[in-house]
Amino acid sequence: MKMTMKIRTSIILTIGVLLFSGCTPKTEEKGLSKPNIIFILADDLGYGELGCYGQELIETPNIDRMAANGMRFTQHYSGSPVCAPSRCVLLTGLHSGHAYIRGNDEWKERGMVWDYRAMIADSTLEGQRPIPSDAITIGKLLQSEGYKTGMIGKWGLGAPNTHGIPTRQGFDFFCGYNCQRQAHTYYPVHLYLNENRLHLENDTVAPNTKLEEGADPLDMGSYSSYNLQTYAPDVMFSEMIKFIEQNREEPFFFYWASPIPHNPLQAPGKWVDYYVEKFGDEPPYPGDKGYFPHRYPHAAYAAMISYLDERVGDLVAKLKEEGLYENTLIIFTSDNGPTYSGGADSQWFNSAGPFRSDRGWAKGYVHEGGIRVPLIASWPGKIESGTESDHISAFWDLLPTLCDVAGADIPEDLDGISYLPELLGEGDQVEHPFLYWEFPAYNGQQAVRMNQWKAIRKDIFEGNLKLELYNLETDIQEQQNVAEENPEIIRQMELIMQQEHIPAEIDRFKMEALGD
Repeated sequence: MKMTMKIRTSIILTIGVLLFSGCTPKTEEKGLSKPNIIFILADDLGYGELGCYGQELIETPNIDRMAANGMRFTQHYSGSPVCAPSRCVLLTGLHSGHAYIRGNDEWKERGMVWDYRAMIADSTLEGQRPIPSDAITIGKLLQSEGYKTGMIGKWGLGAPNTHGIPTRQGFDFFCGYNCQRQAHTYYPVHLYLNENRLHLENDTVAPNTKLEEGADPLDMGSYSSYNLQTYAPDVMFSEMIKFIEQNREEPFFFYWASPIPHNPLQAPGKWVDYYVEKFGDEPPYPGDKGYFPHRYPHAAYAAMISYLDERVGDLVAKLKEEGLYENTLIIFTSDNGPTYSGGADSQWFNSAGPFRSDRGWAKGYVHEGGIRVPLIASWPGKIESGTESDHISAFWDLLPTLCDVAGADIPEDLDGISYLPELLGEGDQVEHPFLYWEFPAYNGQQAVRMNQWKAIRKDIFEGNLKLELYNLETDIQEQQNVAEENPEIIRQMELIMQQEHIPAEIDRFKMEALGD
């Protein structure tokens, strides 16, 4: 008989109270004024793509400086190995065995949702399946504590004209891509400003458009149609700066969900030129693995990350100019591991750091390369500079953490645990007994991290229920399956996978082999 989520949560909370009573500090209990909070979410940025995490080719001095001025986590995990479910977990504090959105769902029964021109003509084809209207989100909780809330970037949790859009899920302000599919170009015809389209000075170049027949792939001029008038990240960043200027007198929470460095390879020319000079000549990417072709794919990919880093530096400079920096908590992370499509060469960059970054091991998979991500937190005078944490944490911890920071009550029936004690270096940090993921795509997967052990179940859609087991202390790349030598650990992992999975509400996310 399966343990219900409510009963299971009650047991865990009861144990937590007995073992750690009084350990989780609220902001007001520590005598802190309500800080501003800025959460920066990169898109498909690998664990090893920042200088402070070992990257040797791509330069990220501003993000590295944030780490030097704050705390760098070494064992932080995303909510899922792909975009939408990871963002749902992030905003709701529920892991993917309990979350409403558990995979990318383009809601294709509406019609030609993958036709870029059709979406431009008909907004009802945009966006993804919406999260419920009564979902408890970080934005709603911080609004209730007097925070002004804003967001730029990629949403992916509810199509236009539905209850799932940002302005109906806890954000006073939004500028960005409502739809993940339309984020497959950095020069879109439109973004959204709150609930209305914001038209840009760009022509329609549909994703996956190849070079014109007969075009010289070695001539930069052959690629001019992929770099249009208005670069969407510039527009969104400007709107974030306006929000900060307009709300500097009251506490604010800002969610910067950057689409960078998700494909396609499109970056400002100055940064591409910089890396062409640094890397030298290279073969062009012809577009055979999706998205757009590019003359200098390595240079373009590095350029996108350095552009994001430059904008992080601009944000910090603005906070200092406005006198807000000292009272602002900034958190930086990524929604999942690096990709290997669209001209991105994750192996060349060693994008997943010490983990494998090729297909089957990075984005889309519950191996370490697909779900272990960087996490950096900076809060002058509160977080000790230059610190490193091996606390094991995940996206579902953000909601209770920010509730603690803001002095808000933490909702019941969450999977997350606040890591504010770890950030502040005060009080006893509650630890997870385990972390759990499920992913009803890429042939169906489950994973559990328990201490040094990592269990993975693959090919669930084919009826497989056998587990692989890895000791991350001795096998960080998950190459040696030690399941047969550890039957008791396997039994524990199977029990966790059984109790943490509740049947999905959406048919697309059900896994028949798990009893759905």
